[in-house]
Amino acid sequence: MSTLTDFTPTSRIVRDDIVPARAPWSAIVRRGHVLTIVDLHGNQAVDFLLYDAADTTRRYSAADTIQAQGNVFLTTGSVLRDNEYRPLMTIVEDTCGRHDTLGGACSKESNILRYGHHTAHQHACVENFLIEGARWGLGKRDLVSNINWFMNVPIEPDGTLGIVYGISAPGLRVSLRAETDVLVLVSNCPQINDPCNGFDPTPIRMTVTAPSDR
Repeated sequence: MSTLTDFTPTSRIVRDDIVPARAPWSAIVRRGHVLTIVDLHGNQAVDFLLYDAADTTRRYSAADTIQAQGNVFLTTGSVLRDNEYRPLMTIVEDTCGRHDTLGGACSKESNILRYGHHTAHQHACVENFLIEGARWGLGKRDLVSNINWFMNVPIEPDGTLGIVYGISAPGLRVSLRAETDVLVLVSNCPQINDPCNGFDPTPIRMTVTAPSDR
């Protein structure tokens, strides 16, 4: 694990976790705190859901976020908006370049459809979200279109989506400032049937920092 020198002297670490390959993670991130996601080994997709911590019926809306910024990719300056158009988090740093809003989360059902019945036993992101969401009283009806940090999903000229090898690399990161108290759910994607994880899921680092006077 990296040391405190990774962060500015005006902030303090609230939480610092290494999330194993294929595993879920969740946390409340308080208003003004910054969540940093680090792709430790490169080419690892990180599926991400976001809710208002005080009212989980307010949750990340891909449609509103894309419409507000006029772009399907996320990067520095992108504001993650909820289903009432209100800001939940803002990307304040991005060393990767862009992140996916369209590819969705893998599930046992989608794996079977895309790759065949031999994948039916494989763990997937939807299962991670359900396991971790249950800790906060969330169920399948609360799952919405998610963000895929570090995942490369280009839009082809004919409008189709590709899932290809990532543009990330070891140590690249994305940092998000909470605009209100938020609940974050993460699935460190277990997918091994397409290049989104380079066919080899790896750990990530999740760090929450706060201004030193808070």
